[in-house]
Amino acid sequence: MAYDETKAVLNQLVADLSQMSAVIHQTHWYMRGPEFLFLHPLMDDYQAEIDAQLDVISERLITLDGAPWSTLSEWAAHTGIDSQPGKFGVPTPERFKALVAAYRYLADEYAKGIRIAGEEGDDSTQDIFTGFHTEIQKRLWMIQAQLDDAPHIAD
Repeated sequence: MAYDETKAVLNQLVADLSQMSAVIHQTHWYMRGPEFLFLHPLMDDYQAEIDAQLDVISERLITLDGAPWSTLSEWAAHTGIDSQPGKFGVPTPERFKALVAAYRYLADEYAKGIRIAGEEGDDSTQDIFTGFHTEIQKRLWMIQAQLDDAPHIAD
C-alpha cells in the first residue's frame, strides 16, 4: 500500500493527539475555581476520547505499513499544538480558550486528512478521519458553549 500523504497526515495526528492529551491533562491538574467539581472530571472524559483517537490513528498508520512517532521528543518536534508550562492561577476560561485553539487545529488536520485520504482512494482512513472530525466539532461546540460563545464551526 502506498498512501504516502495519508500516512504523513496520520503521523502528524500521532504527534498532535499526543500533545493534545498532555494539554488536556494539564488543564485537569491545574484547574481551580467555582466550576472545578464539574469540569475537573470532565477533562478525564476529554482526555480519554483523545487517547482513544490516538490509538486508532496509530494502528491505522501501522496497518498502512507506516511507523508512528512514539517518543516524547518526536511528538514535541512535530506537533502543531502549542504548550505552556503548567501554573496555577490561570482562569478556567483562559484555559478553555487554549483548548478551543487546539481543538480547532485538530479539526483542520482531520479535514486535511479527509481530503488527502479521498484523493489517494483510502476510503477506510477517510472514514476514520470523518468520524473523528465530527467528534472534535462536538467538543468545540461544548467548550464554546461553556465560554458563552457559538461554536463557529462554519467560520
